[in-house]
This record gives sequence, structure tokens and C-alpha cells, in this order.
Amino acid sequence: MSTDGFTTCLWFDGQAEDAAHYYVSVFKDASLGGITRYGEGAPVPAGTVLTADFTLNGQRFVALNGGPQYSFTEAISFQIPCADQDEIDHYWTALTRDGGQPGPCGWLKDRYGVSWQVVPERLPAMLGDPDTERAARVGQALMRMGKLDLAELERAFDGT
Repeated sequence: MSTDGFTTCLWFDGQAEDAAHYYVSVFKDASLGGITRYGEGAPVPAGTVLTADFTLNGQRFVALNGGPQYSFTEAISFQIPCADQDEIDHYWTALTRDGGQPGPCGWLKDRYGVSWQVVPERLPAMLGDPDTERAARVGQALMRMGKLDLAELERAFDGT
């Protein structure tokens, strides 16, 4: 097995290059890689983008123009651990802009239908706290939110 880790392939219907540019514009630690194109004899015109490679926060992706056969569902999502409320606000706003859809409990769909969870880095520790009452208060507060409010989650955790 390669030591380079995994690459996530995202299947698009003609929007692969646009999506790659979009995601690179949203994430601070991001870069666009190579673009490949269909050749002669493909089911689409020669020169049409086949794949667009990009990296977000160290995670490699390839956007593939595979056609209309498949679409994204909530069964797969990407978690974005955020250090503070400013990061939560940035990603939430950027990913729901231009056709994205906010969802419950920090989940959203971007304009391509890809699901994301925009969550504070501390959330797993808060929900898994050995003091089950603290964890339950955080869980209850979380269930009432769309975009997560870190200060409100911390107040729930502290019982204030």
C-alpha cells in the first residue's frame, strides 16, 4: 500500500473543475493540482475536463466529471473541525452561499450537494465527557442548532 494516504474522489456531472476552484477558494490551506481532459473517442467532446485534483487542509481530492448516473447524499459527509466561532462562521457562510443549504446540528450541503459538518474541535470531547450530565446538556443544545454556536455549547457544558 502506498504511504501517500487516501484520495477522496467526488463524482460530478460537468462541474468538476468549477467545484475544485470553489473548494480551494473556501479553505485557507488549499491548493489546486492537475487537470486531466477527455481524449478523442470519449462519450463527451475531446478536451472536456475529466478530473481536477485539489488538496484541502492536507486531504487530497479528485473531482471527476463522471456524468449524471450518481449524485451526492448525506450518507457521506466531511467534518471541518474549527478552532473558534470565527472559523465556524467562515465555513458555514462560504459553504451555504450560492445555493448551499443549511441543515441541523452543524450539517449543511454546499451548492454541489456535498454534505459537510462544521463543528468546533472541542465538540467530541464535550459530547464524550465522563460527566454524562454535562455531555447530555451539550447534546441537547446541539440538537436545537443549525449553525453551531460555540459559546452556547460551552455554556451548556458548564451548566451556566
